[in-house]
Amino acid sequence: MSRSIKAALALVIAALATGAAAAPPNLPGRPATAQEVAAWDIDVRPDFTGLPKGSGSVLAGQAVWEGKCASCHGTFGESNEVFTPLIGGTTAADAANGRVASLVNGRQPQKTTLMKLATVSTLWDYINRAMPWTAPKSLTTDEVYAVTAYMLNMGEVVPDDFVLSDRTIAQAQQRMPNRKGMVTNHGLWDIKGKPDVRSVVCMTNCPVEATVRSSLPEAARNAHGNLALQTRGFGATRGVDTTQAAPTARLAAVAPAVATAAVSGPDKAALALLRQHACMACHAIDTKVIGPSFKAVREKYQGDSAAAARLADKVRQGSAGTWDTIPMPAQAQVKDADLAAMLAWILATP
Repeated sequence: MSRSIKAALALVIAALATGAAAAPPNLPGRPATAQEVAAWDIDVRPDFTGLPKGSGSVLAGQAVWEGKCASCHGTFGESNEVFTPLIGGTTAADAANGRVASLVNGRQPQKTTLMKLATVSTLWDYINRAMPWTAPKSLTTDEVYAVTAYMLNMGEVVPDDFVLSDRTIAQAQQRMPNRKGMVTNHGLWDIKGKPDVRSVVCMTNCPVEATVRSSLPEAARNAHGNLALQTRGFGATRGVDTTQAAPTARLAAVAPAVATAAVSGPDKAALALLRQHACMACHAIDTKVIGPSFKAVREKYQGDSAAAARLADKVRQGSAGTWDTIPMPAQAQVKDADLAAMLAWILATP
């Protein structure tokens, strides 16, 4: 064997030895670094493990709520337009007993988030990772504490002057109305527990069940605009075009055709941007949802050469009172090019 071949082999062996320390053999990628794991490891557990240091008052939470939360959840968490109610259905007796009575006696017609919530850490964690709808993970740690405090105050769990922090959150937990309502004797909690569904394994010649077990009542079908357009603009989503009559065939059979029709409009790029920036959560093309339809906006500003600049400012700064009393939260994170493309389409097309 020549000297050059021996040198090449030595380099290959050295490289393989180095790679073995970074990734399992025959597998792509590499182990995540401690910093990368820490960036994803943001969950907060019921015993408050993972809760970062910080604090926020009820008053500070009210300011954040009115600017970033109320347009979808209502001023007092009562919204039943975009999302189901967050607050309500609990009493002072529930907070004292730790069990929401209306969950037992069924007297509350609609279950709110606060009624079902057993651990305040779950509320804090969800707000921290998923809110607000238009810009998840954009709240500071203190803002998350403040919004959580304000929600608990609206539910009369904590007083007006309460400051929620990593040091006081255990006090709030002791006042959660449904803190004794968590059930753990099922398969989702314990792999040896009783599953909440029953099924018989079928591997060959399995029967196909074609029964529709749940459907949208006809009277409510288009009550809040086209549901197919009110989904987050990322990930695989499906929806029913509620502006059309209910299909008579199986829903599963017509769903692909509906989805195709929803994205085959004259300007797919503009519609994609509107979905990407969650505009469709509050607006629809030709039906009023929370805000006006895009068609109504075009008709209002038709012939106004300054409309694009004025509307861009409203999107950036937020606005209220132009159409009704529901405010539009500021969307400062939208790129200039995206905003210009969306406004050009809204003012010319629907």
